[in-house]
Amino acid sequence: MKYAALYKKIGYRFRNEAYLDHAVIRAAYAHEHERSMHETMDSLAVLGDAVLDLVMICEIIAAGVYDKGEITRRKIEAVNMTVIRKIAERLELPSYILWGKGELRMQIWTSGRVSAECLEALIGAAYLDGGVDAATQIINTVRKR
Repeated sequence: MKYAALYKKIGYRFRNEAYLDHAVIRAAYAHEHERSMHETMDSLAVLGDAVLDLVMICEIIAAGVYDKGEITRRKIEAVNMTVIRKIAERLELPSYILWGKGELRMQIWTSGRVSAECLEALIGAAYLDGGVDAATQIINTVRKR
C-alpha cells in the first residue's frame, strides 16, 4: 500500500484512495503528463483551507471563547502558514506529492505556502472521504506530532 506510512502519521485511512491520489497531484505535474486539471490538488487545497478554519473555530468555541475578535485571533494563530507548513514538513508530506519538473528543480516545497497547500489538500480530501469527522481526526492527530 503506497500510503501506509502516511496513514500511520495522520491517524486516518482513506476509504476511497482516489481522493488522496487527487490530493497529491500538482497542476504542473498534470500539465506535463497531459492529465486533467480536475485531478490536481488545487480545489482540494481551497476546500481543506475552509475545513481547517471550520474545525479550529468549532474547537475554540467549544473551549468557551465567544468573543468574535478573540475567536478570529485564535483561529489565525492556530492556522497560520508557518504552523501549517511545519506540520506538513513533519509529516514529510512533500515526499508524497507529484511535482512538475520545474518544481522539482526549484524544490518549490520549501516555500511555506506550497507546503501549507499540500496539507490543506490532504484535509480537503479527507473531508470528501469521511466528512468533518475524518478531517477533524487528521487535524487533531497531526497537531500533536
